[in-house]
Amino acid sequence: MTPRPSEITPRAVYENRRAWLRRAAGLSVGAALAPAAQPVTAGTAPAAVDPAPRPGRRSPLPATPSTVPGARTVEALTPYELVTQYNNFYEFGVDKEDPARLAHRMRLRPWTVQVDGLVARPRTFDIDELLRLAPMEERIYRLRCVEGWSMVVPWIGYPLAALIERVQPLGSAKYVEFHTLADRETMPGLRSNVLLWPYVEGLRLDEARHPLTLLTFGLYGELLPAQNGAPLRVVVPWKYGFKSGKSIVRIRFVERQPATAWTVAAPHEYGFYANVNPDVPHPRWSQATERRLGQGGLFAPRIKTLLFNGYAEQVGHLYAGMDLRRHY
Repeated sequence: MTPRPSEITPRAVYENRRAWLRRAAGLSVGAALAPAAQPVTAGTAPAAVDPAPRPGRRSPLPATPSTVPGARTVEALTPYELVTQYNNFYEFGVDKEDPARLAHRMRLRPWTVQVDGLVARPRTFDIDELLRLAPMEERIYRLRCVEGWSMVVPWIGYPLAALIERVQPLGSAKYVEFHTLADRETMPGLRSNVLLWPYVEGLRLDEARHPLTLLTFGLYGELLPAQNGAPLRVVVPWKYGFKSGKSIVRIRFVERQPATAWTVAAPHEYGFYANVNPDVPHPRWSQATERRLGQGGLFAPRIKTLLFNGYAEQVGHLYAGMDLRRHY
């Protein structure tokens, strides 16, 4: 399914951002998206991921509707086809269709996540162990992209806090880093220098422990498709989408604020906190309104963006005393 023109980011905004990415890369799109080489691990078959998945094509992931305050918006869900085929995942290319077209090359088994840094119990978790670590919940969250479009997605996972407590952060730990897989054999986008690889994002420890911060393994009742960050990602619903790291292979607890991918690439445009705020425009476009994908026709109006993406009641206290126009 291709979004209607009225359902996506204004063309000037999207192309402006893409032009910036390509200038930063110093490469043609063709070079950045060259075919992948042979698999890294000999004898390991690629994961069976349909390049255009539909409900029922991934393994089911049972979950109980969440009772956490704010975890289930009643807004209409974005169609599955849009959620799984309209993505930003620059490891596979800078165009929205690239992840769905190319991410099936990424191998999802075996998969481990290293959890280390300032913790009392560092260890490496296998993906199957993580799937069993805590009860799965369905959370229906708004997702707001910094580009000005939004979705409503039924994610499946459990609070990241459940994993954090297993490793027991030290008193000196103030932040958490999330490292995305960087496999040059299966991720053609890594051949560009659009961003610093591996992709790193981060949260303050109290943000990471918040009940709405979700360690996510599925959507629409199924395991995550590769292009949506399989086999596990983080979803932080009150922040712009680039804060929610995908395909995580390492979680590291640190004392100082991490140097994250977008704050390194364009510090004047992308702040570390990246809380959704309609009153703080991006330097190249307004953030006051958004286009909800999958809703409305050609003349559908844009909708007003909400502070903290509508989760102010749940998370506003985290930023008490901070200048929200400065810490964006």
